[in-house]
Amino acid sequence: MTDAFSADRRDVLKAAAATAALLAPGAALAQSRRDSDREAIRRAVDSGHEESVRRIQQWIALPTIAAEGLNIQEGADYMARLATEAGFTGVRKVPTGGVPAIFGVLDAGARRTVGIYFMYDVKQFDPAEWTSPPLEAQIFDHRLGRAIRGRGATNQKGPETAFLSALHAFKAANKRLPVNLVLLAEGEEEIGSTHFINVFRDPDVLNAMRRAEGVFIPTNGQGANGGATISLGAKGIIECELVATGERWGRGPAHDIHSSLKAQVDSPVWHLVEALNSLVTDHGNRPAIDGWFEHVRPLTDREKALIAESARNRSEEEVKSALGVRRWIDDLPWRESLERLVSQPTVNIEGLVAGYTGPGGKTILPARGVAKLDLRLVPNMTVADALPKLRRHLEQRGFGDIEVNMTGGYDPTETAEDTTIVRAQQAVFTRSNVGWSLFPRSAGSWPGFVFTGAPLSKPAGQFGLGYGTGAHAPNEIMVIESRNPAVAGLKEQTMGYVDFLYEMATIR
Repeated sequence: MTDAFSADRRDVLKAAAATAALLAPGAALAQSRRDSDREAIRRAVDSGHEESVRRIQQWIALPTIAAEGLNIQEGADYMARLATEAGFTGVRKVPTGGVPAIFGVLDAGARRTVGIYFMYDVKQFDPAEWTSPPLEAQIFDHRLGRAIRGRGATNQKGPETAFLSALHAFKAANKRLPVNLVLLAEGEEEIGSTHFINVFRDPDVLNAMRRAEGVFIPTNGQGANGGATISLGAKGIIECELVATGERWGRGPAHDIHSSLKAQVDSPVWHLVEALNSLVTDHGNRPAIDGWFEHVRPLTDREKALIAESARNRSEEEVKSALGVRRWIDDLPWRESLERLVSQPTVNIEGLVAGYTGPGGKTILPARGVAKLDLRLVPNMTVADALPKLRRHLEQRGFGDIEVNMTGGYDPTETAEDTTIVRAQQAVFTRSNVGWSLFPRSAGSWPGFVFTGAPLSKPAGQFGLGYGTGAHAPNEIMVIESRNPAVAGLKEQTMGYVDFLYEMATIR
């Protein structure tokens, strides 16, 4: 949301945060500790700043890319080392059947426990598309200040390092944390967290996380103007490949042949294109999979009100500029486009691969085509219900030969706005004079369902100050020294996590 808050509105927000932050029984001591300890912790944050920057750079230099099988064990070992150095004990790798998770606890002898979720893997990258090498973590001048550029800078190694730096600052200042922590870090979020749920087969992990008041992932929560959005959930996702081959189809070639034979031989790639076209209507903008909308929950009145408020307080032109778009689907107005963003499931083609794609032409009739899809799910859709519908839809239209290989995914997640983890975010933003607004859910996805669903059923969300952009794209960045006083740099991000832990200790 924009910085242009009216005085009345800011007073309302401050009053709301004050009400939310009513001290729980026995929390007065934690409140007093915050007031007396914060300055010492801030000095430790300041003195540790350069080391925090180096920590981000060194972590970026070691990418774990699950899709490529790159640095699987090395990345897990590095994550375990970072956790141990920050003060977690009993840190160990937890087998999941895929990329290992990392588990650790930090017992401060506190009354409350907070769960922390990290991802230590990153998306693939093409160095040729970047201004500077993506693993070099170059510091450069950005319009908002000094920034770090590299794969994982904002998604999520930068924000996660800011949180670790908060723990280092507590240690350096010789101050005890106001809450206990339980850490779970995974190394395959970027391929849909395929095996992450299996961490709870470990009884120690399950029992430790059951003690948590809620779970959050550190993130850069501010826009370029300093406003922050608190998302009350996220869409789910199915990532999959559709594979068409002449061999499985029983038509077309078993191997690539000369394209002159198209007059005589069927094309598996055109077969795949027809299958893809059956999945959508309205130029690809509306899913047409049989039964796809059967369980979709309509927006509530409260969700519509939150979206309307967000539309009023966010700059449509800034969002369009950041995305590089000129108009929304169906030329919808700003508010209606946001409602659609929040409420609608999607079928998206991530990539199409078939035949020859190199320089010039190569006159072949390919025997194989692959489409990489992601399908976003909204409440009350589930992966278990949606994936069979996709397969059944294809079978009933003569595309049963096309393989549907799910590579990852999980259900949508929702957290109520009156939970402690949401109200603590509101309180920190308000204390920091950051304008904030609630939003029903992120259109993106993260595996919050692991925490909000069985067996935990805990509130979960994302929190953090600071600005970053370019996730999954070339030239990913995070601002570390801000010229705009409304946007937090790395030091302010770190102190935001300090304040968040105190809020979680004291909020009722």
